[in-house]
Amino acid sequence: MVKLWRCEICGDPYVGERPPTNCPFCGAHTKYIKEAKDAKADFDVKLSAKDKANAEHAIKVEVSNAAFYFCAAGKTDDTEGKLLFKALGKVEAEHASIWRKILKLDKNPSADDACHVSNKENLEDSHARETRAIEFYSKAAGESDNPRLKQIFNALVEIETDHLQLSEQRLK
Repeated sequence: MVKLWRCEICGDPYVGERPPTNCPFCGAHTKYIKEAKDAKADFDVKLSAKDKANAEHAIKVEVSNAAFYFCAAGKTDDTEGKLLFKALGKVEAEHASIWRKILKLDKNPSADDACHVSNKENLEDSHARETRAIEFYSKAAGESDNPRLKQIFNALVEIETDHLQLSEQRLK
């Protein structure tokens, strides 16, 4: 039987018989996807000064990474690379929208990150970006006392780790 599911990280709905392995919008693992009636996806979060600074840094990271991936999707010299970077760009843009909702911004900041024609160079850049994101989100999760923010930071560590593994597999 088809059900309505909701991702507790990005808040987006999904229709299907089962929850997906990963949220099709933000990439969150299945443990964060609940039947919509049971899902808790609150973005009205009270931010400490440190949490606000981390959320502001997070949106910049995600907007920058999305811009890079969309650039790479358009320029890379590899057909599969174009698909990978387009998919990653969409996921990173969704991550930025999570932070936009938490920071109560009308729109995401803009970024115009450069990329390469060489798929290998784009994969290397992707690897560095994902590594930095994982380190930042791990640190931010440890610094926050807010359970909702800890949940989001930890989920993003998992998602960015998935992205890191994708670049590592293709660099081999």
